[in-house]
Amino acid sequence: MKVVAINGSSRKNGNTAIALNTVLEELKKEGIETEMIQLAGNTINPCKACFTCGGKNNCSFNNDMFAEIFEKMVNSDGIILGSPVYSADVSSNMKALIDRGAVVADMNPQILKHKVGASVVACRRGGALNAVDTLNHFFLNHEMFVVGSIYWNMVYGRMPGDVKNDEEGMENMKNLGENIAYLLNKLKERG
Repeated sequence: MKVVAINGSSRKNGNTAIALNTVLEELKKEGIETEMIQLAGNTINPCKACFTCGGKNNCSFNNDMFAEIFEKMVNSDGIILGSPVYSADVSSNMKALIDRGAVVADMNPQILKHKVGASVVACRRGGALNAVDTLNHFFLNHEMFVVGSIYWNMVYGRMPGDVKNDEEGMENMKNLGENIAYLLNKLKERG
């Protein structure tokens, strides 16, 4: 089994990455292969709404890293989308990724069906629920199983590393990793 985590932050090793890595550590303990993809330093171009992705299982444009990322999403058992909160929602790179991913998935029905999905959000103060909602709608609209935790999948902190001081949030991330592993193992048992 494999889970791919996508960090939509402009900072490679900032608060979103710390939260995602905490989730991934729990998956590794269960023997699940993981991969972190960092969007920092890259630009995901917005969807052109050309709809030429039908039957191709991926976007027709290869001028950024979207096609590579989406292929990894399709070939994984689980997808974790992580974003900081910018203007009360996800980062622009994450929004472009899920917009394009949604169109490819819509044009290629069931390509993401029954995969496990989880959102992770890092915020300074507000807007986190909007970001969680945006990420979860991507999963729900493509027949994925959304995993939750003991509270919303969010951590609080402003400067890189501040989320480590959010004990409840970090414990929530560990629990989220445990829940993802549990669901993946149950789905594997059912074959």
